[in-house]
Amino acid sequence: MDRIGLLSLPPHTADAQTLFDEDQEELGYVMNVSRLWSYQPGTVTALFELMRKALADADFSPRQRGILVCAAASSLGDSYCSLAWGAKLSKSASPTVAAAVISGDDNELADGDRVMATWTRKVVRDPNATTDADLQVLRDAGFADSQIFAMTVFVALRLAFSTVNDALGATPDAQLRRDAPAQVAAAVDFGRPADTAPRAL
Repeated sequence: MDRIGLLSLPPHTADAQTLFDEDQEELGYVMNVSRLWSYQPGTVTALFELMRKALADADFSPRQRGILVCAAASSLGDSYCSLAWGAKLSKSASPTVAAAVISGDDNELADGDRVMATWTRKVVRDPNATTDADLQVLRDAGFADSQIFAMTVFVALRLAFSTVNDALGATPDAQLRRDAPAQVAAAVDFGRPADTAPRAL
């Protein structure tokens, strides 16, 4: 039986093909997560639209978005998004910075970025343990309450996406690991291992 992760492949639909076509245009291959989410293409499209809305007015740079995702994904143990976003963060910062964030080492980050990463990890690991003092650190770094809300919503939505992928066995694409900077690939020593060869459609 053809499978994607732990599930059988769903029937092919026009909406699923739209996901596949977008991947092919951007990456040159269809991602395993797109195959998985072809069970509900409209849901994943809406989820990513929510993520965009969450940060629409927050004025975060591509580097800051990369830090949020890498800190969230690695804290959860999600190898897929850690590889994908580690590569993106490598471009907006550097492979050294990306690998450090994935490894939980924020010493390479400027103060504002460091407190974002620290907050993200607290949201992932124990959201009930956050305190007024944690938020004050963010405020002292220059973040408005509206930005704190935005980054928290964004991280929570990213966790929803990662949780579905991880629980249902989506493995990082062979191309994703191949194309990731060596430092990033080495830092992602957790979660589900990447495919060893590209998958055929």
